Amino acid sequence: MRILVTADTVGGVWTYARELVNRLVGKGFDVVLVSFGNIPSSEQIQWMDGLPRIDYRPTAFKLEWMQDSEDDLRASAEYLQAVIDKTIPDLLHLNQFYYGALECPVPRLVVAHSDVVSWWVAVHGCEPPDSAWMRWYRAIVQRGITNATAVVAPSQWMLDQISRYFAPAKQAAVIYNGRTPSLFHSDHIKENLITTVGRLWDPGKNAALLLQGKMPWPVCIVGSDTQPESEARTAERYKSAPGAQFLPQQSEEELSELLGRTAIYAAVSRYEPFGLAPLEAALSGCAVVASDIESLREIWGNAAVFFRNNDPESLRNALTRLKEDPVFRQIFANRACDHARRWFSAERMVEQYANLYRKLLAEKTDLEVQRESLGSEMEAQQG
Repeated sequence: MRILVTADTVGGVWTYARELVNRLVGKGFDVVLVSFGNIPSSEQIQWMDGLPRIDYRPTAFKLEWMQDSEDDLRASAEYLQAVIDKTIPDLLHLNQFYYGALECPVPRLVVAHSDVVSWWVAVHGCEPPDSAWMRWYRAIVQRGITNATAVVAPSQWMLDQISRYFAPAKQAAVIYNGRTPSLFHSDHIKENLITTVGRLWDPGKNAALLLQGKMPWPVCIVGSDTQPESEARTAERYKSAPGAQFLPQQSEEELSELLGRTAIYAAVSRYEPFGLAPLEAALSGCAVVASDIESLREIWGNAAVFFRNNDPESLRNALTRLKEDPVFRQIFANRACDHARRWFSAERMVEQYANLYRKLLAEKTDLEVQRESLGSEMEAQQG
C-alpha cells in the first residue's frame, strides 16, 4: 500500500510525521512525503538517511494559517495533484485542512492538529473578529473537512472544536499522538530544574507564565522567540528575568538530554490540542505539572499535577509542592511515565492509523463494487 503524507516543517507536525513515516515503512508501506512551510535543514531530514520505501518531496509553500497564503495554497494544491498523478497513492494522509478538498479518486484522511479559531478562543476567550482573511480561512477549513473521507484529531477535545467552529466530518476518529520511548532517558539523575518547551511569541503556549514571579527552582524555557513570518523578536523583555534560562529550539538529542535531567516539566499552555512536549517529558521521567484545561485533563488524567489555567500563583503552589516533597514528586514522575508508555507510544498510534487506512480502502472497494453492480443493472434494463 502506498500512502501520500503531507507535513509541515515549522512545528510539532514534523515530529509527528517522522514517527508516522518511520513506523509505516517498518510495516511495509510505501510512503510519499510532501512537506510545506520551509525547506527543512539537514538535521531535520537526517532521520530519512537509509530509510527505504520513502519518496520525499520538500517545498516552501506557505501554510494555511499564515497571512497572505492564498496564492501559495492554490499553487501547492496543483503541485500536490501532480505528485498524486505521478505516484498513484492508495490513500492521502493530509496534515492540513486545505487539501481535504482535492478532487481525486482515493480516500482523503485529514488530521486536525490545531486551528486558528479554537486557538483564538483559548487565548482571548471569544471567537476571532470578522475579517476578509478570517472568512476565507473558515471557508477553506470547512471545505477541507466536509470533503474529506475521514477526519482524525489527536484528542476528543480537538475533534469537538472542529465540529463546533467549522463542520462535522463524514467520519471522525480520535487517534492520540505517540512517541518512541527509547528516544528518551527516564533513568538520568534529575536536577532541581523546571523546564517548558514553547514558542515565547505564542500566547497559546503561555511560556511567559513561568516568569510572573519567582518560581521554586530555576526555570528553563526552550523554543523560538521569532515568529515564522517576521524577523521581529517578541521576547526580549523576558530575557532579564531572574532564575530563568532561555534556549533556542533544540535538536531531538539536545532536548532529550535536557528533559532527562529535568525534575519537573511545566505544561503551561492555554491552548494544547495534544502536546508532544509534555509527552516527551513524561517519557523522560519528569513529573508533569499541567494547566487545568480540558484537553490536558483528557490526556493526562491523574498522571499530572494540575494548576488553574493561566494563574501564576496556582502554578507556583503546584511546583512548590513537588519541590518540597520528593516522594510525591517521584510518584507523579512514575505515573506520567507509565501513562505515556501505555497510551501514547508511536507503535500504538501508527497501528491505529494503519487500521483506519484499511477500513477506508475497504469502504472504497465496497462502494466501487456497488457502483459497478448498479451500472450493470442499468445496462441490462436499457438492453
